[in-house]
Amino acid sequence: MSTGLLACVTLLGALAGLVAPRAARHFTAPPAAGVVRAMPGAAAGAVVFAGLAAALGADPVLPVLLVLAAVGLVLALVDLACLRLPDPLVGTAALVAAVGLAGAALSSGSPGRLLGAAAGAALCFACHVVLALLPGSRLGFGDVKLAAVLGLPLGWLGGSSLALGLLLPHLLHGAVVLVLLAAGRVRRDTPLPLGPALLTGAWLAALTA
Repeated sequence: MSTGLLACVTLLGALAGLVAPRAARHFTAPPAAGVVRAMPGAAAGAVVFAGLAAALGADPVLPVLLVLAAVGLVLALVDLACLRLPDPLVGTAALVAAVGLAGAALSSGSPGRLLGAAAGAALCFACHVVLALLPGSRLGFGDVKLAAVLGLPLGWLGGSSLALGLLLPHLLHGAVVLVLLAAGRVRRDTPLPLGPALLTGAWLAALTA
């Protein structure tokens, strides 16, 4: 990818990051809306978009992942503010992934990759359903649905990306929990959002594709 195009994608990510808190406030209520307003967005959006562009270059799946990343920024903010992953946002992400990947398959002449995407979604869904049903699990069904949606692009990108996308979120979440416990910011029974870790883990997995 040319330097100029990478700069344009980075700027687009910064704009998406600026819009994300405003969009997130539509899915939160006071005082959570005030928390969203205080969260940084432009820098996060720029980093996320630039990373995807640098990793994937001219791959026809890049536009799909950029739109998913924009929706993901909003989802992460909402989950951080009020421990929710609203169905309309998760459904939008699912629609973007399904339609976008179908278009990418047609444009690249690789319809077989849709099978990998479907398998990725099914595997992510099944694994997270099992985790949600374990005794004492704090995994919500919104997390399960988001994991399934993220499994679509991860399955498209290949087995290694899918494996990392399954593993990394829980390693990241566990590390954050340990740090917060050590700092005395939370207790063992404090509910914490998993959505940001799912999204970050999927993003990092996509960078390895």
